[in-house]
Amino acid sequence: MKPARIQLLVPDMPCTEELVPWFKRMDQARWYSNFGPLCREFEDRLGAMFAARNPRPIHLSSVSSATLGLELALTALGLEPGSRVLLPALTFVATATAVARAGLVPVVSDIDPHSWLLTPAIARAARALSKFDAVMPVATFGCPHDMGGWDAFSAETGAPVVIDAAGAFGNQWETGNATLVFSLHATKSFAAGEGGLVVSRDAALVARVRQLSNFGINLDPRDATPVGQVNLPGTNAKLSEYHAAVGLANLERWPALAQARIALFERYSAAIGRIAGLDARWQATPPGLTRTLLCFRVASSGMREAIELACRTANIETRRWYLPLIQQHDGFTELPRAGHTPCAFEVAQDLVGLPFHNHFDDGAISRICGAVAGAVGPQD
Repeated sequence: MKPARIQLLVPDMPCTEELVPWFKRMDQARWYSNFGPLCREFEDRLGAMFAARNPRPIHLSSVSSATLGLELALTALGLEPGSRVLLPALTFVATATAVARAGLVPVVSDIDPHSWLLTPAIARAARALSKFDAVMPVATFGCPHDMGGWDAFSAETGAPVVIDAAGAFGNQWETGNATLVFSLHATKSFAAGEGGLVVSRDAALVARVRQLSNFGINLDPRDATPVGQVNLPGTNAKLSEYHAAVGLANLERWPALAQARIALFERYSAAIGRIAGLDARWQATPPGLTRTLLCFRVASSGMREAIELACRTANIETRRWYLPLIQQHDGFTELPRAGHTPCAFEVAQDLVGLPFHNHFDDGAISRICGAVAGAVGPQD
């Protein structure tokens, strides 16, 4: 018989009993969407978390997904149609999709070989190779960005920065002058089932995102546009009260969830580090991150394939995260590029993604490491 399957990702969501009090409040209010009381409380509590870690006022709006959050944040910048946005080759397709759906053009760049991020230094070099009007770095695998570096880049170039921080909740607290967009998808370390957050120091930008998420309808009596009218067409990207309820219930669990993920990564990565002959190469990150995924590089694409096969045989799921690269997708092959992307290609060749979630124990870690060790085998 096959051993029990070890799944790649398993959501860690509130149980029914934890949700009931929030759902009762929702039923009592008879308010299920359209910026209801649970949504506003959720935003207030999240806003306070960011405000506690930033020296200047922080503004925040929930949205129905991070992808729409990225699209609306770009739209709120007021860039001319067809403006170009620099983004990394190694990222989930939603990064480029959001740019395209905002009427803008993605421009593909390389990544840093150590952090696997699009950095300010790479963006500066890219300006000599390809025109772009804004930058969308990605907090790859939850790794936070140097916001001081991006603030300096924007001051030098005038190019606004919107960071795809989809998997970086709990890690990317500092906003700088950039706009951050987080995912609340069920597989993230902090989840509401589905949804997103747009966070910025720019109150006007967040207000535009808010309006755009409600079809573009103006609800502010102080605005020059009459209440109930549209001056900038938007979409329906509001977070429902149901998702806000899940998010509020998960906020009660967040400290324990975050610590569990930190501790799990420490045990797990240490066990991987003890596998003879593996020589795992990890992303250069600050310590103590709240992880959503577990990824590392190995010596070659052949070793990666052997590990994947061994895990498949042992009924262990794996994934090649963010592959193919953006420019290798059929829908994006014609995208302009800011030079070649050798570092992204190198990472893509030997990147291994193993199961990581709060629902497996040290026995599962032992099974996974055993499969990996069997694939690596004795080294000549």
